[in-house]
Amino acid sequence: MSRQNIGLVIFDCDGVLIDSEPIASRTLATALQDAGIAISAEEALRVFTGNSEPAIRKMCADDYGLADVDGTFSKWHEALEHAFATDLLPMRGMVDLVAQLDLPKCVASNSRTRRLQQSLGNTALWEIFSPHIYSAEMVDRPKPAPDLLLHCADQLGVDPDACVMIDDSAHGIAAAHAAGMRSIGFVDPNDPRPGRPKALEHAGADHVVTGAAALAAVLAQMA
Repeated sequence: MSRQNIGLVIFDCDGVLIDSEPIASRTLATALQDAGIAISAEEALRVFTGNSEPAIRKMCADDYGLADVDGTFSKWHEALEHAFATDLLPMRGMVDLVAQLDLPKCVASNSRTRRLQQSLGNTALWEIFSPHIYSAEMVDRPKPAPDLLLHCADQLGVDPDACVMIDDSAHGIAAAHAAGMRSIGFVDPNDPRPGRPKALEHAGADHVVTGAAALAAVLAQMA
């Protein structure tokens, strides 16, 4: 792929590069259930996906009445680390796509740096992107604010209007719009949530794709 019209491709991590969101939702739901909160893995996936951990903590406390937030999330982190080590896989086709992408690229994730190391760091994708792996902890505001994406553009010396953000959540699409970047909404072919393409279109995505092959085709077209 040439680099005519794209100066930087910014990838979200969870749900785009790695198939981590079902694992995270399942283990978080279990931790909340153990704390007395009635929530399913499906509900956790629908409600929390795309949010930063501070936002999820606040939602659990405010919306679900979770009292021991620190204790519950400590148990979740322990379970999540184990599950990532044993169950986590890259999104189908994504390693080949990224390895063959002849464009500057980086990761911009609302996850904490430690979680990125435990998740993305367990795959071949870490070495492909390193050192350009950026966490919301590095800026004042996570997505949907533009801070993290603008930080990525600054770090790689690329104008925002030459950047393309790939994200599976409305937060990432909104962040790209606020940063003056183009965006591609990514849908996991196995995502159980209905209406994902329409949700990403409604958020303002310039393109919406399902799966890595469709993503590669759109990137080639844009380039």
